[in-house]
Amino acid sequence: MTNSNYDAIIIGAGHNGLVCASYLARSGRKVLVVEAAATAGGAAATREFAAGYKVSSGAHLLTQLNPKVASDLSLERHGLSLAARDLKTVALAEDGNHIVFDGARLAGVSAEDQAAYAAFYQQNLKFARVLNGFFSRRPPTLVDRSLGDTLSLLKLGWDIRSMGKEDMRDLLRVGLINIYDVANEHFDNELLKAAVSMDGVLGSHMGPRSPNTVYGYLYRRLGDFYGMKGPAVVAGGMGAVGAAFAAAAEAAGAEIRYNSAVVQVAMDNCKAVGVVLASGETINAPTVISNADPKTTLGKLVGYSQLDAGFSRRVHNYRARGVSAKLHLALDDLPRFTGLDSASAGDRLLLAPTMDYIELAFNHAKYGEYSTAPAMEINIPTVHDTSLAPPGKHVLSAVVQYAPYELKAGWDSGREAFKQIAIDTLEAYAPGISKLVTASELSSPRDLEAEFGMTGGHWHHGELSLDQALMMRPMPGATQYATPVDGLYLCGAGAHPGGGVMGLAGRNAAREVIRQEKAA
Repeated sequence: MTNSNYDAIIIGAGHNGLVCASYLARSGRKVLVVEAAATAGGAAATREFAAGYKVSSGAHLLTQLNPKVASDLSLERHGLSLAARDLKTVALAEDGNHIVFDGARLAGVSAEDQAAYAAFYQQNLKFARVLNGFFSRRPPTLVDRSLGDTLSLLKLGWDIRSMGKEDMRDLLRVGLINIYDVANEHFDNELLKAAVSMDGVLGSHMGPRSPNTVYGYLYRRLGDFYGMKGPAVVAGGMGAVGAAFAAAAEAAGAEIRYNSAVVQVAMDNCKAVGVVLASGETINAPTVISNADPKTTLGKLVGYSQLDAGFSRRVHNYRARGVSAKLHLALDDLPRFTGLDSASAGDRLLLAPTMDYIELAFNHAKYGEYSTAPAMEINIPTVHDTSLAPPGKHVLSAVVQYAPYELKAGWDSGREAFKQIAIDTLEAYAPGISKLVTASELSSPRDLEAEFGMTGGHWHHGELSLDQALMMRPMPGATQYATPVDGLYLCGAGAHPGGGVMGLAGRNAAREVIRQEKAA
């Protein structure tokens, strides 16, 4: 046993854990971060998957980093550098008649659809402003509200009301419907509608016709509100993001211990008093903050026997069913997509020709099958960052929808077949790409769970749906970062506001820890 004098222990050196550590350390607290892996960053990771070829093995584009967090932690000074920013999004058409998104501007559609999209984009920036305000605060509870909770709800109401009657009405109207109906309402072009709906379902166990997909779409628009017209490619891969957050935490005074897996939250009279490592060592602290997902934290590290039956049931039923696989290809040359120039090959590419195509792809996942015609988000980072591959060579990274965590046939037998389906699907849009592949890898949700420790391989640590979002995230009884276990808090993607490399969950959790300690 280690009788430490740490004020707080943080489980996991993912970016939110490191953000939380930075803010707590900056407040004068002695903070220890314990991480199972040998490096920081969690799913913001870079690794070599073939000799000389490196890839962002989890998140592969930077889309939502909160600028206040980045500024507070001086991430640029700590090594964060962008190889490219404001990438365009290209909705691929098999015949080469692609649509190009550049902020509010569109190319490849009618003048009517261009005007409709510009208005749609501007309205969604207003909606994203409201979300950002709410995401930047501790979510209020709906019962037993304090003065702070009441003020937070009033602030949310004012932000919505200040948009004006028309936008306020539209936000309240579309919030509970699906992205399929919203896209049909605004646009004529099928490829345009499919691209919009992809942003509503990417990473989620949902299809375009599913409820909550408008919320998913608005969630992704935060990057636009932060001033990014499109995603960024990080120099050195997404692992450089984790390294910058770790350097910022250490500069603030936090200590990070790698190769130190936590197997249990140490308890004393129903209070968290530290952590037990896989080595058998126990490290004590009066406050424990978990960057692990809620099911891992509460169901495994604490254990259902330590929780009351009603809350245990909520944890057990918390939905975290990953359906996104990652495809990595080592390529002898830059692939040639029909109708796309070489420079544009480095943009964000979407392979989803129609909304019905995406919905049919999702249908397979409902029954424990992988899609035979998957939708994809594709990036070739080596167009901008040549350090990730040997000279003249390239890597391709793609999020492939839909690949259910619970595959009936099992991923040991299904992985190679689904990888080939994904490559064959790419071949239709980039003829000859199969001949350029020198090495390939497909990470199923089960593989992502094993690599990053996130239940179900779900990159948001749980479904982003309205019953698991905002003042309901992750579940009633643990919605304000504190859990029913005294001294134990959540700071990861499973806490408000959710996943993505944003940093707000970590910052908000640190603020809540400080607030509760002051109130004690």
